[in-house]
Amino acid sequence: MAGRSAVGFLLAAALLGFLQTAASFQVTDQKGKLCLSANFSMRFTVEFETKSSKKQNATFLLPSGADVLNVSTCGTAKLPEEILALGFGNGHSLNMTFDKKDGSHYVISVLAFKFNLGDSSIFTNSSGGELNATKKGTDIQAELNTKYMCHSNQAITAEKVSVVLSNVAIEAYVTNGTLSTKTTICHEDKSSTVSPVTTAHLSSSHIPSTTVATTTSAPPSLKPEVGHYNVNGSSGMCLLASMGLQLNLTYTAQNKTVLSKVLNIPPNAVSSGKCDNNTVNLNVTSGSTKISFNFAQNSSTEKYFLRGIFMSAELPSEATEKSINVANNSLSALKATIGKSYKCVAEEIIQVSDKAALNIYNVQVQAFKIAGYKFGAVEECQLDENNMLIPIVVGAALAGLVLIVLIAYLIGRKRSHAGYQTI
Repeated sequence: MAGRSAVGFLLAAALLGFLQTAASFQVTDQKGKLCLSANFSMRFTVEFETKSSKKQNATFLLPSGADVLNVSTCGTAKLPEEILALGFGNGHSLNMTFDKKDGSHYVISVLAFKFNLGDSSIFTNSSGGELNATKKGTDIQAELNTKYMCHSNQAITAEKVSVVLSNVAIEAYVTNGTLSTKTTICHEDKSSTVSPVTTAHLSSSHIPSTTVATTTSAPPSLKPEVGHYNVNGSSGMCLLASMGLQLNLTYTAQNKTVLSKVLNIPPNAVSSGKCDNNTVNLNVTSGSTKISFNFAQNSSTEKYFLRGIFMSAELPSEATEKSINVANNSLSALKATIGKSYKCVAEEIIQVSDKAALNIYNVQVQAFKIAGYKFGAVEECQLDENNMLIPIVVGAALAGLVLIVLIAYLIGRKRSHAGYQTI
């Protein structure tokens, strides 16, 4: 019986390990004493070139089973830097470099990324090669002898790589190998409100009303509400969209620190647009914040896609600039077959520039050919298809666990009967 319980325990532990998504890493010195501890989730969005010379984005997570590489180091008197180096997947790596600041703080001074673009499991139809990117200077810092804590999402961009950090618990320069019980809370967790900006609501299919809309600076963990938009042309409706919109902005403050700001677009924001045979434009405005979408179609492949985004927004008074205006007209996102709708429940991150990204939630959109003023047949995004695999794998693992425990029980029962003689 004890043997069967042990088997069940080990299998359950293995299953729980498989389900775990948090990543925990530690660096120790030559004597085995802990000097650096890190626990966080990280999502990458990497821009790469396909074999047809088109730019495409790949979004994926840092696996919890990433390896701590030998180049990871503890700080010394001569070399005070501490480095957490991680390897994962087929030739990918992440390096975090920590430095002491003013003798009272530690900071992530450098983030370095390396990706093997030949990894077809992530970079589909890639032209290959290797991508290296470095981000010097971050606002991730904490007092010495404290743990840096941040539950909110933090967006960091380095050239063609953007990452979203979340659920972070990091302590560098650990004293005497013992983690501190004190914490330094990140700026994003402390900031949750901003003065609202108002504007009147206008729907393309209704007369103007007096409903008030506000652009809210919200904690990044708070998802935006879903808004509904449509654009009508001379031949009828040419765009129908339902989506939650969130701007993720990065800016430099007066004290030269790099900060981030998240703006949720309210569902009753002003919308307008226009269309012709080859393009459809949707403009969404809330106060001083504006997002313009440009959809195009490829008649040879019978596909439509989001080709361009323009975004503008005011920045906080602490920023060195009053506003941000960015555009990207070389996208190939939200792609679907003409006559069908594109749908994605999972969050999608569209990198507009090194200072701005657009997070889209629960999107369903259809451009150009729309019949009956309603969405056509659905084409699911790759992210949703990947997420569907998780419950299937978990269900299979549970079924296998039950089967193995049952077999172990039957074998144990048979052995217990073998010790008795029939009278």
